[in-house]
Amino acid sequence: MNVRWRKSSRSGSATDEACVEVAGLAGAVGVRDSKDPDGDRLAVSAAAFGTMVRKIKEGSLDLP
Repeated sequence: MNVRWRKSSRSGSATDEACVEVAGLAGAVGVRDSKDPDGDRLAVSAAAFGTMVRKIKEGSLDLP
């Protein structure tokens, strides 16, 4: 399967230390570390990914 990974335009430069890439998969969303594209990857449901994005935008996952 040919997977097309993309990084957010808000991630910053190529040397940004906190970048992830996402890919649309059949029935899921793939997530990987942009600094280690051949490393481990996660696959989460679209609903779980949407919840995570919403919580990030709300700031509810920010460290105190």
